[in-house]
Amino acid sequence: KLQSLKLLWTLKPPNRAFHGHPRLLSSDVYSQYESIRRGKQEIPKYFNFASDVLDRWSEIEKAGKRPSNPAFWWINGKGKEVRWSFEELGFLSRKVANALTKECGLQKGDRLILILPRIPEWWLVKVACMRAGIVLIPGTSQLSAKDILYRLQASKATCIVTTDKLAPAVDSVASQCQLLKTKLMVSEGSREGWLNLTELYQNQPADHSCIKTGIQDPMIIFFTSGTTGSPKMTQHSQGSLGFRPLLSERYWLDLTPSDMIWNTADTGWILTSIASFFDPWVFGSCVFIHNLPHAESAVILNTLCRFPVDALVGAPTLFRMLVQNDLSKYKFMNLKYCLSGGEPLNPEVMEQWKSQTGLDIHEVYGQTETGIICSVFKGMKIKPGSMGKAAPLYDVQIVDKNANILPPGQQGEIAVRSKPTRPLGFFSEYLDNPKKTAESERGDFYVTGDRGTVDEDGYFQFIGRDDDIIISSGYRIGPFEVESALIEHPAVVETAVVSSPDPLRGEV
Repeated sequence: KLQSLKLLWTLKPPNRAFHGHPRLLSSDVYSQYESIRRGKQEIPKYFNFASDVLDRWSEIEKAGKRPSNPAFWWINGKGKEVRWSFEELGFLSRKVANALTKECGLQKGDRLILILPRIPEWWLVKVACMRAGIVLIPGTSQLSAKDILYRLQASKATCIVTTDKLAPAVDSVASQCQLLKTKLMVSEGSREGWLNLTELYQNQPADHSCIKTGIQDPMIIFFTSGTTGSPKMTQHSQGSLGFRPLLSERYWLDLTPSDMIWNTADTGWILTSIASFFDPWVFGSCVFIHNLPHAESAVILNTLCRFPVDALVGAPTLFRMLVQNDLSKYKFMNLKYCLSGGEPLNPEVMEQWKSQTGLDIHEVYGQTETGIICSVFKGMKIKPGSMGKAAPLYDVQIVDKNANILPPGQQGEIAVRSKPTRPLGFFSEYLDNPKKTAESERGDFYVTGDRGTVDEDGYFQFIGRDDDIIISSGYRIGPFEVESALIEHPAVVETAVVSSPDPLRGEV
């Protein structure tokens, strides 16, 4: 066992001592970028989140200018616990970066597929990839062998990191992936043809020089579902996810170094990259994770009572589950801010949650391509059924088929101005798919494919998809993918997949 992992086999209630510290928005990490946000300074040419943000917080931490709460706090509900400071996160991620580069031979620009559940290694590998300039491709643990094959072939990834549970699926398709050179497994055991990640990085030095990366250099690729064809590769740059929150995070999360945030989204979602990585760590906050194999409302509620979570982020399905309990039985330790995204949340669920907990649920809206583009920010009036106002970095409008801006109250397509200047938080392109990239633009706007309205006060309301995309428990599911799976059965001649309303998951 690594001592530096600080595995704590205890169920004692955590200490609340780190709360009550003054706001530290005047820290170096924040003040350096305030002038950029105000347009007084140009966006830098080079940027790397690991060295420019995480390592800066490590320095602030060592100087005693940050509260004593962890940077990362992970539990699994079975007595296992991991707490890392920013210094420890840096120490371990440098060792992993050395393992990836020295032992696995990965270089800047190489692509690595990361398919892990909510375990600490997901965060370590992600930071390590940034240090080494490796392009990360996250995926959900629900992927099948066929899904993994498509992602390996389409992305031309040379390395994959996953668990012993998914290793057999990878092995079943690996012979069809000529570019795949390295297979890393997070496991207590071993498997032929695989390297054990923990054993590999344990023996590495902790000295590593972070690669110099341009702010427009590729950093991460997400696979997103469409109505037709296979999932598209949505590529984000170092700046679109890593630098963006330095300019806008405080508007939708507004965290401080004393705060702790728990986001329940899957590691394959962009929301986890935003709400469990980039945005909280920009302001030195603590990322809290409870690794739940299955969402159990009683376990989640008890966790909120036992741990000092300040902000809770989840899909509407989470809150629909929670309000089915008698919430009067639970006294949350420190919860004061709740956010929901991925699909619209029923107004009645918001009202039930508010009446029983006294807390509002703030809706956020965004896409894999854009990140958060609308939100009910702190201090804003909440209008049930509304997903809030446009984020400060974006000019969001309702447009018609000719990209004409529609007046308040008139239904159209939700769009974000992308010309003459493309917003920093936007994806770079649909990789290897210039046609789809071009189709996402209409006039001076990027069109989301979502229909909605805006009122006189600037609040946006989601109406529905402009296509056949199915949104279930926050997942966007292309009907083509389901139809393709069904048609493989010998008894199926033709398929057509549509969704039905579901009170818990939204659609099924």
